[in-house]
Parts: sequence; C-alpha cells; structure tokens
Amino acid sequence: MKSNSTPLDKIKDLYSSSLKEKGVDSASVGWNSPESQALRFEKLTSIIVERDNAVSVNDYGCGYGAHAEYLEKVSGIRIAEYNGYDLSDKMLSAARSHLSWFEGKQNLINSSVVTTQADYSFVSGTFNVRFDADEKTWCAFIEEKLHEIHNFSRHGFAFNLLSTYVDWKEPHLYYGDPCYWFDFCKCKFSKKVSLLHDYPLYEWTILVKK
Repeated sequence: MKSNSTPLDKIKDLYSSSLKEKGVDSASVGWNSPESQALRFEKLTSIIVERDNAVSVNDYGCGYGAHAEYLEKVSGIRIAEYNGYDLSDKMLSAARSHLSWFEGKQNLINSSVVTTQADYSFVSGTFNVRFDADEKTWCAFIEEKLHEIHNFSRHGFAFNLLSTYVDWKEPHLYYGDPCYWFDFCKCKFSKKVSLLHDYPLYEWTILVKK
C-alpha cells in the first residue's frame, strides 16, 4: 500500500487481496465462519417484517453479494432491485458471478457514496475497519454515512458495529459504543429504533424503521 493511502483506499486493497487469497468465502470479507456471517444477516434482515412483497435493497459494502443470497435463498425475501456498493472492483466482479442466478434488477456500484433509493439499506461489517483513522474522524465518517443512507432508505436501514463491550481490541478496528449509536439514531432518524446486543458475537446491530 502507498504510505499516503486513505483508510478507504486501504480497505479496498484489503478486501481485494483477501478475495484473491481466500476466494468467494465468508473469510474473504472478514468473518471467521459462514455461521457467524449468517447470524449477522439474520439480525440485519429482521428489520423486514412484511415479506409478502418484493423489496429494493441497498447493500453498502456488499462484498461478493452474500447478503442478497441470504435474503432470497434463506429468508425467502424477494428482491426487486439490488444495489450493491463496494470499493473493490474485484469484489464487484465476484458478486456479478456469485449472483448470476438473481433475476431482479441488479446494480453493482464502485463507490463509497450511496445514490440509489431503496426500501431498505444494510451495512454489515463495513464500518469495522478504520486502519489509521483516529476514532473521532471515523465516528464522524459513520455519522455522515448514516445520514446519507437514511436519506436513500424509504422504510428503514440496519447496520452493525463491533461493540465496546469486549475483552480486548485490535488497534486497526473501530468499536462502537452501542448506547451512543442508539441515541444518535433515535435523535437523528426515527422514534422506531431497536438495538440488538443479545447474540453471541462481539458486536451489536441497530435497526432504524421509518
């Protein structure tokens, strides 16, 4: 990596290299098992209560499209339009191949900026890696991004973060205080906010319903 690379540049390089090394697998997007990845998707997806109608989705930090696969093949949620955002062209190429079965409208977008309206937006693990960005700067980045995601989500959005309730911390990762982020979402976005911190991973999930 170049010494003057931004955190987003480093994140792109990290996941491109991980995909090359580990292939299309939960490990290539930072999870230690397919089971933990599926549990995260289960918590995020619980924001969608009404499942009779097809929905449109923004997936911010989509990787190889695993959440889209979970939505349709595990949760039985029909996706009319899937907008997958990622900084890595290699990940987007893998998503294009991995989701070749998908019959809805598919947009795979190389950008850190959300520009598509959708019924629901999801962020799974995307905010965890900050590299050398200080906590204040990364927190401000997440706040700005949540405002953006909120503006492009018709019915709501869900995201997760590593929890501050841990025994030890990796220096390149960001650990979010669940109380702070619950209050932030409650004050800024909606009265209908749920904090899920009762599952066996060192993280939490917030659901924001409009």
